[in-house]
Amino acid sequence: MRYLPLTQDDRAAMLAKIGARDIDVLFRDVPRSAVVPLSAFDLPDTQGEMEVERALSRMAARNVSAGSVPFFCGAGAYRHHVPAAVDHLIQRSEFLTSYTPYQPEIAQGTLQYLFEFQTQVALLTGMEVANASLYDGSTATAEAVLMAQRLTRRHKTILSGGLHPHYAETVETVAALSGRIVRTPVVPGSAEDIAAMIDGETACVVVQSPDVFGLIRDLRPIAEAAHAKGALLIAVVTEALSLWLLESPGAQGADIVAAEGQSIGNGLNFGGPYVGLFATREKFLRQMPGRLCGETVDASGRRGFVLTLSTREQHIRRDKATSNICTNSGLCCLAFSIHLSLLGEDGLARLARLNHARACALADRLERVEGVSLVTPSFFNEFTLKLSKPAAAVVDALAARNILAGVPASRLMPHDDRVRDLLIVAATETNTDEDCDAFAGALAEVLS
Repeated sequence: MRYLPLTQDDRAAMLAKIGARDIDVLFRDVPRSAVVPLSAFDLPDTQGEMEVERALSRMAARNVSAGSVPFFCGAGAYRHHVPAAVDHLIQRSEFLTSYTPYQPEIAQGTLQYLFEFQTQVALLTGMEVANASLYDGSTATAEAVLMAQRLTRRHKTILSGGLHPHYAETVETVAALSGRIVRTPVVPGSAEDIAAMIDGETACVVVQSPDVFGLIRDLRPIAEAAHAKGALLIAVVTEALSLWLLESPGAQGADIVAAEGQSIGNGLNFGGPYVGLFATREKFLRQMPGRLCGETVDASGRRGFVLTLSTREQHIRRDKATSNICTNSGLCCLAFSIHLSLLGEDGLARLARLNHARACALADRLERVEGVSLVTPSFFNEFTLKLSKPAAAVVDALAARNILAGVPASRLMPHDDRVRDLLIVAATETNTDEDCDAFAGALAEVLS
């Protein structure tokens, strides 16, 4: 009864009120083929709390945690060291229990750290304004496309083949009904001629850099081609740490930047929650989704913070809202800001250089293995290898040797046979020389 508080009498009364004979009547339009019988789950009828905890613990123990073995997975979610101070600070009650400032004048602390978060994101992306976050990088990308369609009053969107497939699918799900989505061919390790596809009907071009294969893209020619046709350039970044070492998207002409901020202050967390970064030019401010915190002074001249813009459905008439899915991942934003503040500009630069150096050393080491060639000529901390065997089978064989070797491109693009031999590998500051040696040695054994 702890999780099912309604009694049988309660349910009978509710069914009688709506005129339903039994619970099955409520689901009569569901095809029988879609109904899964309870017996298929092979679960006991009842167990005590301790028994359930033990059973779930046994299931969890079958997972191999990222910190227990050499770990080289990336493809949009990266393992970085998160200082213990971050977790300690975000668990303070004043942070942990305050989520959304619906009465912003009361939540000055929440508004202040969101204001600082926006400042940090604007600095990283090279843009003029940033919002108080979105769910994650993929939904931020979809929101950027909707924003571009509103700004240009056009409905054609071009997605680069190097855009993370999960991001592309999210855009198609969210924005397909509001316009036409065109995806360019996938060309691992090189840049497609996306500028040639831009025409007078194009609302925006979406390009990821570094792309899903790790390739660093030059956004300037694409930005110039887009602007010449009246279109906008949306720059996507899945590895936020790269923003400090590479030239910012804003400096390269991007109009909107959508990024995943998980790398800074947030662990892998089995896929979430993460934190979507969103930044744009000041002239586009009114069409930016989400919320914007601003700085002001009160009647006594003291520094204060306010919710300057909040154009989501809870705060504005539905047809005036710029988004109906945006939110603020408050605790994740705070973790991001605390970690970035602890690092400072010099610390962030050192961390970024360390990641790049570690990836370069690993790429050189693996390229010497027979049956391995490097596909990505330029990269930050992630690159793609072409193997002499299918990458998925190689990853399974390495996992059996307690090495999590990366992400097979076929997992992201299961219907594209051209990528079956490609392995996407990430190296961060958490990888030791011993990890890299173990990876190279095991890979040589598997490929031989």
